[in-house]
Amino acid sequence: MKTYELGDPESRTVLIQPVDDHDLEGIENEFAAIESGCDKRLRLIAVRIGDWNNDLSPWEAPAVFGGDGFGGGARKTLDGLLELCGDKSRAYYIGGYSLAGLFALWAAYQTDAFRGAAAASPSVWFPGFDEYMKKNRPRTDAVYLSLGDREEKTRSPVMAAVGDRIRRAHALLKEQGVNCVLEWNEGNHFKDPDLRTARAFAWVLNSGAAVCE
Repeated sequence: MKTYELGDPESRTVLIQPVDDHDLEGIENEFAAIESGCDKRLRLIAVRIGDWNNDLSPWEAPAVFGGDGFGGGARKTLDGLLELCGDKSRAYYIGGYSLAGLFALWAAYQTDAFRGAAAASPSVWFPGFDEYMKKNRPRTDAVYLSLGDREEKTRSPVMAAVGDRIRRAHALLKEQGVNCVLEWNEGNHFKDPDLRTARAFAWVLNSGAAVCE
């Protein structure tokens, strides 16, 4: 795994984010926005993902758009990320945008290593994920969800379900007693992903799940 680090390497608060090349273009802007949204010294480890559809999908699923299906390689990716989280004196948070947001949400069900999950515009349309959430409970202290207010306005029936899916996900997490919020952002899926991800991380850091620096 190739990693890119920002912030204070000695910080007790560590953010883990799977990224692609587009995310990396805005990562400095994102980190600056996270810092402005909380009063803690931070360290962000951005992890470059080679095969987005395979490495971040929790199980195999057919293609939704284009020709590439989903390979179900999230478990291997998570195992690699957990190797970055071995210092018990630090607090770790997982977050991401789009399919990386879904991965962050899924990861919160797999391990208690993360204090919070920052899922910005997560791909909760992913086949079977709503049923998975109904049968399980996350093992983290705080979950942030967001969506653009135009994301469900699409001709794709799979993608159009994202609005109802995220509303149900939020309601379910609240019923389970999880500290959770759902924020609606202006615009479609491609507007300001860096700032949306920054808001996601800032919320979990300020939710009461964070350590004091």
